[in-house]
Amino acid sequence: MAARKVSPRGPRYAQITGWGMAVPEKVVTNDDLAKIVETSDEWITSHTGIKQRRIADGRETTLTLAVRAAQEALAVAGVMPGQLDLVIVATVTPEYLFPSTASLVQDRIGAVAAGAFDLSAGCSGFIYALSMAADAVRSGHADHVLVIGAETLSRIVDWKDRNTCVLFGDGAGAVVVSACAEQCGIMASVLGSDGSGGDLLIVPGGGSRNPLSRELLERGDQFAKMNGREVYRFATTIMPRATAAVVQKAGWQLEDVALVIPHQANVRIIDAAIKRLGLPADRFFVNIDRYGNTSSASIPIALCEAIAAGRINAGDRLVMVGFGAGLTWAAVALEWGIPEPARPRPLFFRWLVRAWSFLADLRSRLRRVERRTYDRVLGPKGTEGLREEVEEQTGRLREEVQEQTGWLRERLVGRRPAPPTAGSPDSRPSAPQELGGAGGRTEGGDKAAGPQDPPSSSGDAH
Repeated sequence: MAARKVSPRGPRYAQITGWGMAVPEKVVTNDDLAKIVETSDEWITSHTGIKQRRIADGRETTLTLAVRAAQEALAVAGVMPGQLDLVIVATVTPEYLFPSTASLVQDRIGAVAAGAFDLSAGCSGFIYALSMAADAVRSGHADHVLVIGAETLSRIVDWKDRNTCVLFGDGAGAVVVSACAEQCGIMASVLGSDGSGGDLLIVPGGGSRNPLSRELLERGDQFAKMNGREVYRFATTIMPRATAAVVQKAGWQLEDVALVIPHQANVRIIDAAIKRLGLPADRFFVNIDRYGNTSSASIPIALCEAIAAGRINAGDRLVMVGFGAGLTWAAVALEWGIPEPARPRPLFFRWLVRAWSFLADLRSRLRRVERRTYDRVLGPKGTEGLREEVEEQTGRLREEVQEQTGWLRERLVGRRPAPPTAGSPDSRPSAPQELGGAGGRTEGGDKAAGPQDPPSSSGDAH
């Protein structure tokens, strides 16, 4: 349900009007992992609460998962991509160092009038992005903002290190934040950071400090490193503290909170927060057993599942809280303003969102062809006559695409968008072969088989 249009002079609030998630098909269980590192289902479950996780294959990337989640969120919100003013992608596993994954998402879905940027704040990233989106909407700079948390953490995990490989999974979640006149939506946010703990959860290689080299790869510095015990100690303190702080900032009492959606890092951390806050356990939503720690995607994925399970109703007061690398922490307090269960959008509208994305992809390809033609045939000092001839031919093609998309822009958007930026997905390797062709499984598939590796030292997992 799209938010009611607000008066330029009236109050503006920022509410979540659409939501969507996407996870890979491949399921990797604890028993699968026990075949490649020295661990067991009992150990992983008792220390983390995780039973399985989703792992991306070679065709799935942070971008492809983000696009799927975004299209679902737009369909639920009843917002066409061309109506978006801003796209924010929170991730620690971007498609490339640059361009931003957000720009590639903007191009793929056809958000032709939107700005786009990535945000890196570890597992707190989605809440950071949600806070920024709410500020943009409340200030009048945007009417609709798409916020995505998307990760392929399996690409930065050392599959020989049981301290980390058992924890993480892949996935994406997205929400649409829209302006509304009713007093609801995101009411308060708390953001924090302590860079003195930056080395506790880090990928040491690949940046300007330690550029990629043979020596770096031999040391395994391209993989995530974690001091599990220290991260656990930090998390069990900061999660209840951030929750209490945002509740106070919103002018609520803890008893007013109907549901807390925490970052899904470790069930023991969530249990500690429940104990310190003194709230009933049934007011916390937990799905870590099925997905593991998906970093910035964990909270939006949990939000989508909480809505589907009927745990959220109109008027409910919610808290979403996370912590992560940096060290960072963040929390938002929001009053749910969408009647739930929301009326499903017609299949036609869902098709329309995907058709818009298809036409956007066609337009993007046309623009790339035009650039390549100019660069390879004309160059910066090409013959003027030939340049005019090529520009005339590409102009005709552009007009054909604009004719197909014009009725969508005029009737459903009501404004003339700017041309999109170009971008295309990249194919990256998936998890190791032990969890790939012979490893992992899709729903109903075969379990993995792989070599045994020597045990690693263990600590409390985050």
